Amino acid sequence: MRKPTAYWEYIKIEELLSLQGGLEADDRKITNDEVMFITIHQIEELWLKLALRELESARNLFVQVPVPEVSLAAAVRGIHRMTELLKFAGDHFALMETLTTRDYLAFRDKLNPASGFQSAQLRELEILAGLPEEDRIPLGHEKSYMVMLRNHDGSASSASERVERRLEDTPTLRATIDEWLFRTPIQGSTPDRAGDAETVRAFIEAYSRAHAKSAEQALALALSSALNDGDRERLAARYQKEVASARSFLLAEELPEESRARRSRIRAALVFIESYRELPLLAWPRAVIDGLVAFEQAFVLFRQRHARMVERVIGRRTGTGGSAGVDYLDQTALRYRIFRDVWAVRTLLVQQSVLPPVEHEGFYSFAGPQE
Repeated sequence: MRKPTAYWEYIKIEELLSLQGGLEADDRKITNDEVMFITIHQIEELWLKLALRELESARNLFVQVPVPEVSLAAAVRGIHRMTELLKFAGDHFALMETLTTRDYLAFRDKLNPASGFQSAQLRELEILAGLPEEDRIPLGHEKSYMVMLRNHDGSASSASERVERRLEDTPTLRATIDEWLFRTPIQGSTPDRAGDAETVRAFIEAYSRAHAKSAEQALALALSSALNDGDRERLAARYQKEVASARSFLLAEELPEESRARRSRIRAALVFIESYRELPLLAWPRAVIDGLVAFEQAFVLFRQRHARMVERVIGRRTGTGGSAGVDYLDQTALRYRIFRDVWAVRTLLVQQSVLPPVEHEGFYSFAGPQE
């Protein structure tokens, strides 16, 4: 017979409460400020642990071919939980801001050359989500992020080993989402069907005309309040550029020719799902896309909140690990984007009244494709 479980045993309370001493064996030997600093960062790491578990589960769902329709609800729930976890992590910075600059400087030298940049789990989250390695921003000196994760003598650390394993853990969520979107039925056609490329191109052209019509309507409204000919010329040029850019984006014209067809189909799928979200077969895919936007938004806001907290407490001095400090954090918040196409299509979406008609609408019913 199993021994009755006590709360303190299940949660391991005594072990947990013994971990806030930092470099001391006993947290009674350090100040309340330092104990709070340590505790908040430990809680942050626990939130990141949970977010990583949800991220892995979501990736594993989308790696399936095909992705079972019944799995999409679980994926949406997991992505939503990742978003909430990042919000909680960002909210903790309010507690950090109860530290004055002098409070923090009293123990800051103990950290050197440690840095929050060495959070292996944050790097793991970026890697598994799909942040391209070439998009990474230097810390402000010659060291790469992998070097910063090693011990000071250059040997492997638990952090560097953790991140090395994650780099080998492919595919990323972004890659699996791209694969899933690529297989999206567009006007009833899938990539394995004859004539699919022509069907997708026809949809892009029809949608581009709808976008141009929407832009013309917006331009007419804008021109009605223009003050002079110069205003009118600038407005006309602006909307013409928007129309041309939309079509170019859908055709992926900025990419090498051999990459265009695939990326173009992915972008067309995003527009198709967003535009015809009322169709039963597209309801959950649209919820997935919306969840990815919310997740990345929470990630960006987490970074921005981190930067403002650091600036408030210590200003713009060099970071403990030798990074550019707030300047580095601001750059990551501005430039680190993973699901770029998911965000970009929002510029292209149009009102329902001008959308091209859906072909083979029965394909997207609850009953599924009808031959």
